[in-house]
Amino acid sequence: METRTERDSMGEFDVPADAYYGANTMRAVVNFPISDLRLPRGFIRALTNADLGLLEPRIAEAVVRAAQDVVDGSLDDAFVVDVFQTGSGTSTNMNANEVISNRAIELLGGEKGSRTPVHPNDHVNLGQSSNDVFPSAIHVAAGVEIRDRLIPALERLEASLRRQSEKQWEVIKTGRTHLQDATPIRLGQEFLGWAGQVERGRRRAATALDELTEIALGGTAVGTGVNTHPDFARRVSERVAEATGVPFRETGNHFQAQSRLDGVVTASALLRTIAVSLHTIAGDLRLLGCGPRAGIAEIALPAVQPGSSIMPGKVNPVICESVTMVAAQVIGNDATVAFAGAAGSLLELNVMMPVAAYNLLQSIAILSTSAVNLAEQAVDGVEATANGPRLVEEGLMTCTALTPRIGYDAAAAIAKEAFRSGRTVRQVAREQTELTEEELTALLDPVRMTEPG
Repeated sequence: METRTERDSMGEFDVPADAYYGANTMRAVVNFPISDLRLPRGFIRALTNADLGLLEPRIAEAVVRAAQDVVDGSLDDAFVVDVFQTGSGTSTNMNANEVISNRAIELLGGEKGSRTPVHPNDHVNLGQSSNDVFPSAIHVAAGVEIRDRLIPALERLEASLRRQSEKQWEVIKTGRTHLQDATPIRLGQEFLGWAGQVERGRRRAATALDELTEIALGGTAVGTGVNTHPDFARRVSERVAEATGVPFRETGNHFQAQSRLDGVVTASALLRTIAVSLHTIAGDLRLLGCGPRAGIAEIALPAVQPGSSIMPGKVNPVICESVTMVAAQVIGNDATVAFAGAAGSLLELNVMMPVAAYNLLQSIAILSTSAVNLAEQAVDGVEATANGPRLVEEGLMTCTALTPRIGYDAAAAIAKEAFRSGRTVRQVAREQTELTEEELTALLDPVRMTEPG
């Protein structure tokens, strides 16, 4: 491979001749051959949006143009540093600084790698440190992704569940607790419950976004703001808020903002709660659809692909299974973020920021896509079967409606006898109570049992 020799503060180092990154980045590539995981482009976009400084106009314009190229994605291949790197994210930050520097040099007619007239530290990194830029980029990237992807995805799923709630409202079926028969419920009420979970998930996502709007930029090395203009952080925060439409603001306490990841940990925990909700919804859907002949089969999920390589005609609830695996990943990601927040905070700096950033952003991404996929590939196409209504009259827990008239013990005896004899609650109640047929019809009306009273 053809190379060029670049220099950084540690000396000379060879880099690929056509690369936009420089010696510092190449050292990180060599030092951290850990995985194929890279920070996503949303993070890189957030990182470069903070690159504003007090520069002479010619250099400033070139830096801005180069940063915009990064934002637009045309230089994605130049971001090569592993997630498992220096804990402050300095390698990724310098990767960005070098790429922007070399692209700006190129725009000004210079030679890549010359570090002149645009220097990655003196110009691109002016007034900044990895220690305040990196946590700020986490907040900006995650905040924008929650606003632009996760919240709309949850809105889409909630709308789908609410439509099914209205569509299936008249379907009366057996409710279940402990996986045992309980009193009647409307199929539409089950969908309404799931819609309520997702609605509250939206609120939690909004809370997570609010946790991320405070950014650490301006603290530089340890929170004191050394080597930065006193108005820099406020002005950049305003610019970032204007550019993204998210109300990002400079923190009121820089010492906590860059030494701790509490906002990231809180946001991740809220994402975990959303993941748990989606897991339970997907689990309920596949349970109600289990069968089609030897299970509950009260709903039919859309058939989207063959389910077996050996059993012809078998169709599995694969969309729901996909959601449950996403939930498992998000819960695991949250454990990593929590560990990074706790174990990575050492005095004035957290030193596990890259892995926290990767896991938080991955959680947002896969929750967003799986929520939309669940809506489009599963919920939208759910159909009720005749199994639910058919089993209501045979259900034993309809005896619950008799309790206010004949008492708990008498109602329990009726249920046990109905189960032993294979008869219905109505048939046994005719024999063991003095209730008239009209009273039994009124008390055992399954529609009334789906309402308070």
